[in-house]
Amino acid sequence: MHTVLVVSGGLLLLGVFVLVAHFIAAVTLLAAVKVFIVVWLVVSLLNLWGGVTQGGYSLLEELPMLLLVFGIPAIFSLILLKWVTAG
Repeated sequence: MHTVLVVSGGLLLLGVFVLVAHFIAAVTLLAAVKVFIVVWLVVSLLNLWGGVTQGGYSLLEELPMLLLVFGIPAIFSLILLKWVTAG
């Protein structure tokens, strides 16, 4: 359940970055996606650290979760960028 909530939070954060890019003319969607990916990587690594130190999971148990937590929103952001710039 925690993974679903964190991934959902990532998608919501992506929405915030896209809205900022839409409403502030100086920020392009490409720049917003680049910054989102960096910010989301940091958040995902903090989530991994919390799972290892507070949750009692080993690093090997947390690495697949890192791939899901970081990967789903990051891939979705790249697909969104490609979809918006293609049309």
